[in-house]
Amino acid sequence: MNPTGFALFDTAIGACGIAWGPRGLVGVQLPEAQEGATRSRMARRFPALRECGDGEAPPDVQRAIASIRALLDGEALDLAEIVLDLEGISEFHRRVYAIARRIPPGRTRTYGDIAEELGDKGLARAVGQALGLNPFAPVVPCHRVLAAGGKWGGFSAHGGAASKLRMLAIEGARPDSDTEPLF
Repeated sequence: MNPTGFALFDTAIGACGIAWGPRGLVGVQLPEAQEGATRSRMARRFPALRECGDGEAPPDVQRAIASIRALLDGEALDLAEIVLDLEGISEFHRRVYAIARRIPPGRTRTYGDIAEELGDKGLARAVGQALGLNPFAPVVPCHRVLAAGGKWGGFSAHGGAASKLRMLAIEGARPDSDTEPLF
């Protein structure tokens, strides 16, 4: 088993990527249009890591892969047990990601909700920017964070808002406010 590396794995929405180091996951990649594009993106994001085959990832990474697969298959799993290596991530982004990780499958919050929890409703745009740079989706479930009024807003993964809506549909998402249902 390799203490560092990256691997691709099949899910219900396509081939995802996962990268790890000695302190936890260093990145997760949602699918690109084709598996080769996901592989290329992982190689560009993590040039110092080599691609590993099945069974070469440490047990904790194999468990993370199984949990991500199950989540994307529609199981209401909490991925909070997955250890992330947050080295190089700003303190503000860490705080945003910690709040987002507490949103359970099937539920949503808004950028403004997270900004308010951070103590300043005016930070909503900064929250959106932090989530747009999220290197750990769906472990940090940025797809569960919506724009004001429950509108879906943007999504930086391949497929944009359509991918966000697909992931929310898989989870059976419903808004946490008085807005109309998403689906």
